[in-house]
Amino acid sequence: MPTLLDKDGFKFFFYANEHLPRHVHVIKAEGYAKIELFSLQVTENFMKPADLKKALAIAEQYRFEFGRKWDEYFNKR
Repeated sequence: MPTLLDKDGFKFFFYANEHLPRHVHVIKAEGYAKIELFSLQVTENFMKPADLKKALAIAEQYRFEFGRKWDEYFNKR
């Protein structure tokens, strides 16, 4: 489970057996969400509204870096 970023209590990661479209999983405390990288569409959400808003802002800030890391990881396999 490659960790992409730990920031402000949020952990962004993807699993080693992921599927398209490119997306990240994010957890904070007991909250969880799944966010598509380039559209920033939330496909699963179990976070408080304020935490989801912050997670989306972080995902937007890092989405191209996350996408690059996704490509590097899955193109090596």
